[in-house]
Amino acid sequence: MLDAVVVGAGPNGLTAAVELARRGFSVALFEAKGTVGGGARTEELTLPGFRHDPCSAAHPLAVNSPAFRALPLDRYGLEWLHPAIPMAHPFPDGTAAVLSRSVGETAASFGPRDAGAYRRLVEPFLSRWDTLARDFMSLPLTALPRDPVTLARFGLVGLPPSTWLTRRFRDERARTLFAGLVAHVMAPLSGFATGAVGLVFALAAHARGWPVARGGSQAISDALAAYLKDLGGSVHTDFEVKRLDDLPPARAYVFDTSPTALARIAGFGGHYANYRYGPGVFKIDYALDGPVPWTAPEARAAGTVQIGADSHEIGAALRAASREGRAPDAPFLITVQPGVADPTRAPAGRHVFWAYGHVPNGWTGDLTDAMERQLERYAPGFRDRVLARATAGPPELAAGNANYVGGDIASGAVSGLQLLLRPKLSLFPYATPHPAVFICSSATPPGPGVHGMSGHNAAKAVWRRLRQT
Repeated sequence: MLDAVVVGAGPNGLTAAVELARRGFSVALFEAKGTVGGGARTEELTLPGFRHDPCSAAHPLAVNSPAFRALPLDRYGLEWLHPAIPMAHPFPDGTAAVLSRSVGETAASFGPRDAGAYRRLVEPFLSRWDTLARDFMSLPLTALPRDPVTLARFGLVGLPPSTWLTRRFRDERARTLFAGLVAHVMAPLSGFATGAVGLVFALAAHARGWPVARGGSQAISDALAAYLKDLGGSVHTDFEVKRLDDLPPARAYVFDTSPTALARIAGFGGHYANYRYGPGVFKIDYALDGPVPWTAPEARAAGTVQIGADSHEIGAALRAASREGRAPDAPFLITVQPGVADPTRAPAGRHVFWAYGHVPNGWTGDLTDAMERQLERYAPGFRDRVLARATAGPPELAAGNANYVGGDIASGAVSGLQLLLRPKLSLFPYATPHPAVFICSSATPPGPGVHGMSGHNAAKAVWRRLRQT
C-alpha cells in the first residue's frame, strides 16, 4: 500500500507529492493529461517553433515562493530569466508607469506627488519580505508566524479594499498601476483584502522580479516532476480519475482539483455546493513577426504589460465580467512578452505574445476584436505584426484544464471571505469530510498563482495524519 496518492499534476499537486516524498513517504501521482503541468505548461499553439504558455507565463509568485526556494529545481533545468523591467503600465499619452526591481525607479514613474507615498507604503515590508511571504503564504494555521508583528501590520494595510489603500496616492498613475495588480487575481477593486493582493505583487517585484522560465512555464513543472522521480515517486499521465476506486490503495489521497470535481470523485455530495467560481478569461496567444510596437519605451523592455487607461476603466471591466454578466467594452488586459527575456521561445526575430481579458464565467462569445482594439491604442500597428493567433474562451480553457471551471483560472472567486478562507469557512482548509482525503489546489490558501504553497501547506496536514496512523 502506498502512503499517498496525489491526483492532478499542476504545480500544487507536484509540490505536495515532492514534499511527501522528501519526508520518506511512498507517493504516486496521477494526471489526466498527457503531460504534467496544469496551469504551468508550454505548447506550440500557433506555428512550429513558437512555444506558448497556455496559462501562466510570468512568475512573480514562483520565484518568491518559500516552497520552490527550498527545492533544488535549478538542478533539474529550471532557470529564471529577468526582463529589464518586470512590469509596465502604459497610458494613452505614450508614457508609462513601471513596476521595477528598484523601489526608487518605480516611485519616480508615478511622479513627484506620489513617489514618497509609494516608498512609505512598500519599504517597511520589503526589508522583511522573506519572512512576511512565508507567514502570509502559510496561513491559516499550518505554521506559527515567524514575525507576527510585521504580519499584523501588513494585515492592517492590506485587509481593507484596494480602493482605500490607493487613497494615499494623489495622481491616477499610481492608482491605475495598483488597480491592475489587483486585477491579476480577478478581484473587484472594492473587495475585502484586495489591498494585500496588490501589495504582494509589488513587493514580489522589488524582492526578486517577475521572471519567465527559460523555455516556457513547462520547465517549472518538468523540474518538479523530475525531482519527484529522483525521490522515488512515480508519475502516471493519461490517467483520468473518475472515482476513488480508480486509484491504488493508499493511506492518504491528495487532490489538486476543483472542489466540485473532488466532491464528484470522492462522493461528497453537496459538501462544496456553496463554493463560488469567479469570472472567466478570454485568452489569445500570438505568433508575431517582430516585437510588439508599444508607443511607450518602457513597455518594450517589460516582461509583463498591463493595459487599462485608468483605475476607473479597470474597475468597470472587472464589474462587467464579475457582476454585470457581460463582456467589457474596453477590457482590462494582462499581457506577457516572454521574448524580451527569452529569445528561445520563437524563431530568430519573431516573438510569442500572450494576452487575456476578463469575461463572465462560462461566456461563449469572442473578445478578439475588443482586445485588439485595446492593444492598438497602446501599440499602433500591432495587428500588422500578427502571423497567427490561437484564441481560447472559457469553454476552451475549461476543456484544457478541468480546474478552470467556466474559464475561471483562479479556481474560485477571489472575493469576500473566500479570498482567504477557501474552499470552506474553516481553519482546516486542506481537510475534507473523509479523514484520508485532502485538497491542495488553488481553491485552498493562499489561492491562485504558480507558487506551490497550497500543495506545500496541504502536505503538512497529510504527513501529520500519516504519522498518527
